[in-house]
Amino acid sequence: MGIGYLKFQTRIGENTIPLQGADITVMDMDSTPIYHLITDENGETTAVSLYAPDKQNTLNPAYSGEEYSTYDVEVTKDGYRPEKIYGVQIFDTVRAVLPINMEPETDELRAENSVKETYITENALLEEAPWEQSGPAPAAPSAASSRILPDVVIPEYITVHLGAKNTAAKNVRVKFIDYIKNVVSSEIFPTWNQAAIEANTYAIISFALNRIYTEWYRSQGYDYDITSNTQTDMKYIDGRDIFENISATVDRIFNQYVRRQGTREPYFTEFCNGTTVTCPGMSQWGSQYLALSGMSPIQILRYYYPSDIEIVQSNNIAGVTGSYPGSPLSIGSRGQSVTAIQNYLNRIRKAYPLIPQVSPVDGVYGTNTANAVRTFQSIFNLPQTGVVDNATWYKISYLYASVTKLAELTSEGDKIGVGTTVPTTVVSQGSKGTDVTQLQFILNYLSNFYSVIPAVTVDGNFGAGTTAAVKAFQQEFGLTPDGTVGSTTWKALFDVYKAVQNNTPPSITPPTPTPPPPTPETPNYPGKALQWGSKGDAVATMQRYLTALSTTYPSIPKLTADGIFGQSTQTAVLAFQRLFGLTQDGIIGPATWQKIVDAYNQNGSAPAYPGYALKVGSTGDNVALVQRYLNNLTAKYPSITKIVTDGVFGNGTKAAVIAFQKIFNLTADGIVGPATWNALVNAQ
Repeated sequence: MGIGYLKFQTRIGENTIPLQGADITVMDMDSTPIYHLITDENGETTAVSLYAPDKQNTLNPAYSGEEYSTYDVEVTKDGYRPEKIYGVQIFDTVRAVLPINMEPETDELRAENSVKETYITENALLEEAPWEQSGPAPAAPSAASSRILPDVVIPEYITVHLGAKNTAAKNVRVKFIDYIKNVVSSEIFPTWNQAAIEANTYAIISFALNRIYTEWYRSQGYDYDITSNTQTDMKYIDGRDIFENISATVDRIFNQYVRRQGTREPYFTEFCNGTTVTCPGMSQWGSQYLALSGMSPIQILRYYYPSDIEIVQSNNIAGVTGSYPGSPLSIGSRGQSVTAIQNYLNRIRKAYPLIPQVSPVDGVYGTNTANAVRTFQSIFNLPQTGVVDNATWYKISYLYASVTKLAELTSEGDKIGVGTTVPTTVVSQGSKGTDVTQLQFILNYLSNFYSVIPAVTVDGNFGAGTTAAVKAFQQEFGLTPDGTVGSTTWKALFDVYKAVQNNTPPSITPPTPTPPPPTPETPNYPGKALQWGSKGDAVATMQRYLTALSTTYPSIPKLTADGIFGQSTQTAVLAFQRLFGLTQDGIIGPATWQKIVDAYNQNGSAPAYPGYALKVGSTGDNVALVQRYLNNLTAKYPSITKIVTDGVFGNGTKAAVIAFQKIFNLTADGIVGPATWNALVNAQ
């Protein structure tokens, strides 16, 4: 018996934005719970150890027993559809990651008590389906049988049909690099020799690119690029766990493929397990034996395929913002590539706050840049070297493109990915052009965060689907739901998009701020920023104000007003900036200074409405304050059920809010807007 390891990653928005607070239970095949885990602010858990059969079982093709163990997983999070994953594979000595893309829970799914179920079946090496040649011949395919794309592009996405051709299985659209990781994890054992793993990865990449390059299925009228049927294509298991050593290999070579010298197209790298099934191409088990004999990946490939094949690299990669500069970036490197990486990391850290801020962004690769890179590598299972190599460059670039969507539109601004000028053109059903493309892009992006907004096709044509999405957006944000995008709706779309991009709650029509009550303490900004190392009366004033605010906002730590700006003061400033939607740099500049003063004055008597509605899915100190105030009323109003003060607005909090609203003759919608907030504060 051996030991394998498993960690979890919960994400939303096409596996891009981390989801904190997901509740994960790991069970054995008898449904006995083994571990209970909660994802952190990166949407991750620590790796847990699980029993697995001995590694030696995976190195013998004649072995007929268990090669790996399987476990079941349950995942829940308020506001999201529960998930159950059956048969997660664990191999001895191997670390695996189970990525889970959580879906917002709609009213219909909640009413149906719907649970998403995923079944992970056998590794393709253990299947005995006979190979049926369904692709082009290994030589260049003829124009009569398929269409040839003008160039070899590493696509951002690939569409997979989850079944055989001509079956009613569904299609899934997945990032190409994640597809390759999934297939390699499903086709071979992660315990094999590294040269065998690389040879099989090259074959899998080349096979997939050949299907795309020749448009093999699309030229026949199908709406997908490849199937998951091992008789004609490769094994893909939607939702499976990925092995870390395989993930690292794919990250390093995902844009390299096999071709014959003097040709351009990816070679049709047919393969099979080589034991129960044989074929003209590579034997997977045979590649393991050749690797153990000392052969390199290219030698293994040339053993099975023509001797004139070569491995080439494509820098034509869709969905990234710039090609790898050609050599690693490390401490001492300088130039535009360093500046780009510094900017990318600073943007990504808005979604992954454990990545330290790179400051200044000066194009000089120093210790702070290396630390940010190292943290990024830790989060995304890359070797933690602090050096930007090929794999790290493209991983950072992919993430940056994902969180800003810069890869999808050309009219970009530095702040948001759809330009900085709000369009003035009125568009409605029947309209076409760039403004419609921008509209559809924004709606698609917001649909990842607001389940009431349906996703639309970004094609520049304002059809019925776009109209429905516009109406849903307008309804959600209190606008006239007429499906027409005029100046008011355009501004609202941009405001919400920018708010989501900056991880701040949207506020379309913020209430007029109540002037702060008169106070003898109205200190003027000292004229220069206060930061680590600053000293004096201005620092002491801010420390005193932040300590006063900590009574209302417990995540702000109490400070000693000693006039010295150190670690504890910076932590308090960061907590305040996070609560009030400011740039989280730990520095008290003019904006943070004024906001601290305003918050201190406003909270002298009662906490001010935060400027946005709190509802199911909301988190933070404002939610915790609402929960505390509701609990204060349970003795006087028994219909209000006592709830946990955890800062997470779940169904229990919603029920308590509805009970409060009914007692005080408010709209019983379970949402804490201005009227409910003020009534709750006044009831204390």
